[in-house]
Amino acid sequence: MNQPSDVPFETTLHVRDTCLCLHTQRAARSLARRFDIAFKPVGITSGQFSLLMSLNRPEPPGLGSVAALLAMDRTTLTANLKPLERRGLVESAPDPRDRRTRRLRLTPAGRAVLAEATPIWRRTHAEIEAPLSDPDYLRAELDLLVFVSNCPHPLSPGAYAPADIDLIVWASPPPSAGDFCMTATEEAKRGFENNARYLGLQGRAAP
Repeated sequence: MNQPSDVPFETTLHVRDTCLCLHTQRAARSLARRFDIAFKPVGITSGQFSLLMSLNRPEPPGLGSVAALLAMDRTTLTANLKPLERRGLVESAPDPRDRRTRRLRLTPAGRAVLAEATPIWRRTHAEIEAPLSDPDYLRAELDLLVFVSNCPHPLSPGAYAPADIDLIVWASPPPSAGDFCMTATEEAKRGFENNARYLGLQGRAAP
């Protein structure tokens, strides 16, 4: 039986310096810690702020569209909702038009917490963004990274315009099949429409 060869230390250095997964994980953890500390007086985490904000819509969203916006699977989202529901910040109710679907909404207490946390987010976000040379470009590249990571096949440079990437990343549900980049199921289309209304993209066609 052949003994596995050792990975050269040079490979370790190469991964350290170039791995997009490692670099985005480090950045995400650092950002989460910064916002967790900032939100501590309000009693929520950075992830809970994002979840509460995703429910701040004119119409209560379904579980699928919230999962799509946050790039979470439904099981993880359900687990993250439970502590907020126990605190009385979020509640769910059957959709009157489809009893199989549950709609999520902020309670008055949830809206109060979000209103208290939002100025903290604005201040902290401005502090983090200030040293960046081009925050909008960074956001666009991160959106592209999400899109490319979810595609099962390589994409050629320039295959999608930035506006297309932005639309697909934010308005489509997480991928569940190999044809994510090319087609959309009826559920995906509904998720797109819900998030498109939330994001002010009503006039644009679904991918």
